[in-house]
Amino acid sequence: HTRLELIWTAIPVLILAAIGAFVFYKLPGIKDVPKARAAGAHVDVRIDAHQFYWQFTYPNGAVSIDELHAPVNKVVTLAIHSRDVDHSWWIPELGGKFDAIPGKTNHTWFKTSAIGTYRGQCGEFCGIFHAAMQARVIVQSRADYERWLASQATKQLGRSEWVGVCAKCHGLKGQGDYGPKISSSPLLTDRKGLETIVRNGRDQPNVPGVMPPVADGWTKQQLDALFAYLGATIVGGGSGR
Repeated sequence: HTRLELIWTAIPVLILAAIGAFVFYKLPGIKDVPKARAAGAHVDVRIDAHQFYWQFTYPNGAVSIDELHAPVNKVVTLAIHSRDVDHSWWIPELGGKFDAIPGKTNHTWFKTSAIGTYRGQCGEFCGIFHAAMQARVIVQSRADYERWLASQATKQLGRSEWVGVCAKCHGLKGQGDYGPKISSSPLLTDRKGLETIVRNGRDQPNVPGVMPPVADGWTKQQLDALFAYLGATIVGGGSGR
């Protein structure tokens, strides 16, 4: 029976060795960006993970929230950061999970030949609204992508900030949800006060409610867009759409 036992042992070992060899053969292709043959052959996007949204910054400085726009048939490289706690970038159809860790930058890339919307979710429990930290990758024709990048990104920024950052806690109309009602708050018309609380958050003894610094790292352009959207849509109980 010794010979039979050796065969039973050898077969699983050979199978595992074959699987391991295949994984290590494919792994560099997952991590390493294909060599660009010409200038502009790939798009570099910075991802900043926050509690509880994704922020994407494009080469021209445009910003989007929770929706990453990408051109079809082009390599998109991602530099993944976290502004607060551990998160994990995960769009199953476009690759595996890549952690977003404070103080560290992780890199990955994707390329797809199919126009469409690819959905994902933060893959690391990151707090009470973890389930709401979803992401969409919208792959467009190159013409549509360039058009969106040049004009639509800026036009949509204020709304995407409200929906992706503020409304998850305060409701689409500012009517209150997990967080308090803010549609009639004087802060919405106080630029300095609003900027202070969204940049720094609030966690004070004997003051009800805790708010994280949701706008940590935001540019003036981002704050301008949010303030303009609030004034035009939310103040006084607007629709939030």
